Amino acid sequence: MKRIFFAAIITSLLFTSCDSDSSFKVTADRVGELTKETQVSELKTIFSNDSVVDQNSGLSEELNVNAIEIYEKGGKQLLSLMPTKDGNPKTIKTVQVFDERYTTEEGINLNSTYKDITEAYEISRIETLISSIVIFVDDINAYFTIDRDELPGELRFNMDAKVTGAEIPNDAMIKYFMIGW
Repeated sequence: MKRIFFAAIITSLLFTSCDSDSSFKVTADRVGELTKETQVSELKTIFSNDSVVDQNSGLSEELNVNAIEIYEKGGKQLLSLMPTKDGNPKTIKTVQVFDERYTTEEGINLNSTYKDITEAYEISRIETLISSIVIFVDDINAYFTIDRDELPGELRFNMDAKVTGAEIPNDAMIKYFMIGW
């Protein structure tokens, strides 16, 4: 009887840990429990154990600042969500990941490097901005930002230089990880 009880506990723990892993899985059409069909009105239910901070009121709407931030109860920020501006019901358009537990099926997360991204996915394009480089991976609707400080000296300070994939160091760390639908 004790063996059956022990086996039941182990099995339930395995299923529980699998469920918690899926809540941090990132795919082309999902970030944890969020999809592009997720309505803003559903967020408090989806993140019932977390804090949902909706800045969509008063002056923020006039200034077009409409981020919805998700925090764990302990205060750590998990996500920042940008809802669609038009449409009813409003859905999620962009998700910025702040927690390294959110990981793609290929193992890419906020602790990954440029080399990790190139080994896991085909880079769709690279955009050079004033203070960063944005790497687009269309396969998973993601884009990763690498700070210009990660680049070699001549590219770090030449704001007009168009950076190619070959010029980005393999050990350049991801600064921002975003999914856009």
